[in-house]
Amino acid sequence: MQRDVGMITLLGNHSVNETVARFRALLDERHVTLFAFIDHSGEAAKIGMNMPPTKLLIFGNPKGGTPLMLAAPTTAIDLPLKLLVWQGTSHPRSFKYRPLRALSSSSGSSLGLRAKLGQKKWTR
Repeated sequence: MQRDVGMITLLGNHSVNETVARFRALLDERHVTLFAFIDHSGEAAKIGMNMPPTKLLIFGNPKGGTPLMLAAPTTAIDLPLKLLVWQGTSHPRSFKYRPLRALSSSSGSSLGLRAKLGQKKWTR
C-alpha cells in the first residue's frame, strides 16, 4: 500500500520550526482548531534516537468536518486534517498533506457527498 497516494509534497523556504510557527499562526487567524501537535523528532530524542526535525500538526474545524462525517461516516478516518513538516535528505525543508478533494476517494465517498454538501461554507 502506497501511503503517499493523493498526498501533496511542497518544498519550504523556512526551517521546520518556522514553518510550524507560521502554520500555527495561520490556523489561529482562520479560527481553525489545532487538535494536536506531535514532535516526532523530539520524542525520538527522549529515547536516545536521532531523527531529523519532523513535526505533525492535526487540525480542523468541527463546522466543516462534522457535516462531511455525517454525509459519509468513513470520512472520519481522514479527519481531522494533518500536516507533516520535516527535514528531508533531498530537500532540507518539506511539508506534506492530503488535500480535501482527495478525502472523497480515500474514504470511499461518492459524488453524492459532493452533491449533498454543495457550495456550503463553514466558518466560525
